[in-house]
Amino acid sequence: MKLTRRTLMGAGATALALPATLARAAARPKIKLGVLVDMSGPYRDDTGPVSVACVRQAAQDFGASHKGFDIEVIGGDHQNKPDVGASIARQWYDQQGVDAIIDVPNSAVGLAVNTITRQKNKVYLNSGAGVSLLFGKDCSPNTIDWTYDTWMLAHSTGGEMVKQGGDTWYFLTANYVFGHILESDTTALIKAAGGKVMGTARYPFPETSDFSSFLLQAAASGAKVLGLANAGGDTQNCIKQAHEFGIGKKMRIAAMLIESNDIRALGLETAQGIYYTESYYWDANPSTRAWNARISPKLPGHVYPNQGQAGDYGVTLHYLKAVAAMGVKAAKASGRDAVVRMKAMPTDDPCFGPGQIREDGRALHPVYLLQAKAPAESKSSWDVARIAHITPMDQAWRPMSEGGCPLVKS
Repeated sequence: MKLTRRTLMGAGATALALPATLARAAARPKIKLGVLVDMSGPYRDDTGPVSVACVRQAAQDFGASHKGFDIEVIGGDHQNKPDVGASIARQWYDQQGVDAIIDVPNSAVGLAVNTITRQKNKVYLNSGAGVSLLFGKDCSPNTIDWTYDTWMLAHSTGGEMVKQGGDTWYFLTANYVFGHILESDTTALIKAAGGKVMGTARYPFPETSDFSSFLLQAAASGAKVLGLANAGGDTQNCIKQAHEFGIGKKMRIAAMLIESNDIRALGLETAQGIYYTESYYWDANPSTRAWNARISPKLPGHVYPNQGQAGDYGVTLHYLKAVAAMGVKAAKASGRDAVVRMKAMPTDDPCFGPGQIREDGRALHPVYLLQAKAPAESKSSWDVARIAHITPMDQAWRPMSEGGCPLVKS
């Protein structure tokens, strides 16, 4: 692909270097981190500048206690295009000295970065791409899958819907790999419980903003549950338009990937009662509340981070701990060795608490089933949900034996 001026600007214009106390000692070794996100499309609010800021905060927090090497953070916009994301990844690795790429919302872009990272023997710290293939048949010895995935979402949110009697579904699905796998993982759960999928409408992504015709098809299907196999701005628009058509009175809405910032943007009058799943919620426990209170004032718009943005913080912190443990020279020489060290070390950070990383690259931590509050229940603008259920980390994720990851020794 020919790099356009816009692409180059996306790769470099959002570059963020850490303060001089961390980044100017030229004689010291340096780790360079590239945060590859959506800066301009439907996933901007779920990732974007806040994700870059969370990675920067992790680097600053780590650097405050470890002075052995410098850390630089840059950001780039993949525009939800796999070819653009792949070009930025190659440029970062080959020309800009990036050691690890972080986040990468959009599973099609994430799968491309996963392949390139393995070829270049660097590190991919996934927090934004949800497709379960990344710790399944497409698992890589250079990739860590940290925050969430389609199997986890299907079994938490989808499982709750089925438990409540939602045995017939109609899916509205983003027509790319993430939407397909999310629909597939949820369908498997529905069928295993004796339920049935009445139909599916797949829409062009990211070109679609008017979902009215798809929603009317869903309402006419007779299904009890409308399954939204999408994310970000698309999910918000679907819920808003379904509310306008009164579809919520006929069907339960299962937002398979929605985050607390999306719930807040929708407003509780529209979102109240919706069940959704995150592996991080700001009000989950004293540790998450303290971390959120510390970082939120430093973020663009003083927002509260969602699970993906908190995941950027947590996985970056763990990677830097591994770099310190093995030495910068060794970590830069082999991304595969850095990932091996990450898997060997227990995880622990203020957002996700104690955990571990499996052989297939899947990070394990508890998962929260959340329910959006009614307006009268909310005590502040970010007080959007209550925790309905906590799934312990040994039950929240697909069993390693079922994923088909070639790294797993039988």
